Amino acid sequence: MEYTYNDLPKAISLLVHEVSQLKQLLQEKSSLKSTSSQQWLDLNELCRYLPDKPAKATVYAWVSKSLIPYHKGGKRLRFSKVEIDTWLNGGGSKTDQELDSEAHLYLAKTRK
Repeated sequence: MEYTYNDLPKAISLLVHEVSQLKQLLQEKSSLKSTSSQQWLDLNELCRYLPDKPAKATVYAWVSKSLIPYHKGGKRLRFSKVEIDTWLNGGGSKTDQELDSEAHLYLAKTRK
């Protein structure tokens, strides 16, 4: 569609309206995303979600050793997707300084 010089005010008005609608839609979408960001996984979903697809028994062992973040409601285990992602991303080796700091904190707690 071609616009002439005389059509510019109308075209700009239309553009401003369209941009404001897009902005409103993006704000709505981001607010929905922030409110629904807490997604929960059950044990089967977690096993499928994790990259190495562990067996249920493996996940139960991790839970019993508190190696993986989990929540327990009654007899059911639930896993927060956000916490699992953080756990997966933080899987690197700890530095000597981090290990030393943790050891000092542990000793300070146990000596009281």
